[in-house]
Amino acid sequence: MRLLRLIVAVLAACLMLVAAAPQTKISVTVTDEHGKPVDNAAVILDFLGSHHQVTKLGKRKPVHWEVHTNQEGLAHFPPVPQGTIQLQVVAKNHQTFGNKFDIDTDEKMIDIKLNPPQEQYTANPTPKQ
Repeated sequence: MRLLRLIVAVLAACLMLVAAAPQTKISVTVTDEHGKPVDNAAVILDFLGSHHQVTKLGKRKPVHWEVHTNQEGLAHFPPVPQGTIQLQVVAKNHQTFGNKFDIDTDEKMIDIKLNPPQEQYTANPTPKQ
């Protein structure tokens, strides 16, 4: 009886280790203000958290990826845990994009439209001569 309980406990522990948090395959499409694809844009993904925290030895394991878009403006990420992610997109001659997304499906396609850069301004304008 004692051996049976031990075997059941070991099997339950093994199942808990094998069971992984739900994962999502994320694809991002980046376009400019005219709807044209933006190639070579840096797309940065950070996993912020979920009900199924990714842990290693009791500590939260950071999940961070940076990929670049192809000529069609597409970027693909390996499967990430479902929960909240933060995306940033940085591309030459465009404003930087940043936003958080809640992910709860097996696959997620995110469309991002980048705006043109704004003119720079200063809080201390130079006096007119």
